[in-house]
Amino acid sequence: MSLNVERDGMAFTFKGGMLPMTVMELTSADPERIRDQLADKLSQSPAFFQHTPVVLNVEKLDEPHLALERICAVCRAHKLLPVAVRGGPDPVKQSAWALGLGWFPPQESARARPLESVAPVEPETDEVELAEPQATAGVVSGGRIYRGTVRSGQQVTAPSGDLIVIGAVNAGAEVLAAGSVHVYGALRGRALAGIHGDPLAVIFCRELNAELLSVAGNYKRLEDVDPRLLGTAVQVRLQDDQLGIVPLT
Repeated sequence: MSLNVERDGMAFTFKGGMLPMTVMELTSADPERIRDQLADKLSQSPAFFQHTPVVLNVEKLDEPHLALERICAVCRAHKLLPVAVRGGPDPVKQSAWALGLGWFPPQESARARPLESVAPVEPETDEVELAEPQATAGVVSGGRIYRGTVRSGQQVTAPSGDLIVIGAVNAGAEVLAAGSVHVYGALRGRALAGIHGDPLAVIFCRELNAELLSVAGNYKRLEDVDPRLLGTAVQVRLQDDQLGIVPLT
């Protein structure tokens, strides 16, 4: 018998919480189109979706309940874990429940925007697209500068160069770059460098508490990181085909 049961007869308590959650806003109910797009994303960054829980937003679809089961199957085949559905009439709600998923009512205001376009509210961001990338000593110059906090649920990318974040990356947020990723603040979310396979890409951060780190498809999760490095400034790079994390001096 647990200590809680002995003390008050309770086995658990319910608590409200704000957990990081990715919303997949569907504009097509065609499972094959969804499959092709997911396959393309995963080919660019194999470690990006690693059993990530997602909410399927079906507000833009007509009769999404007819394809909901197949859409969920496609997601699971690509390492996404549907946990709930947002929007849709009563048949959608019933289908979600039949599949063991939760259901959220449609958003009445401020519809969720695609991850690529969500911008932080405070502070305001100041983004700069830099020159065309040029490989130099394992770091690709050019790319994108993002000023401000990358908030939970956001994704910021630099598809053709380095990504420089002058701010923090919150838990549940994702930053990706074809080149290196520089975070001049706390890194608590996911950082993926070399998403097109560049083995010379590097991740730099001022304070390491990342949920996931990846360079050219090689990745580590938070539980795999030496606890002595947590909260410190580090650089992450490939060393003998293994992801190495060393203090940044």
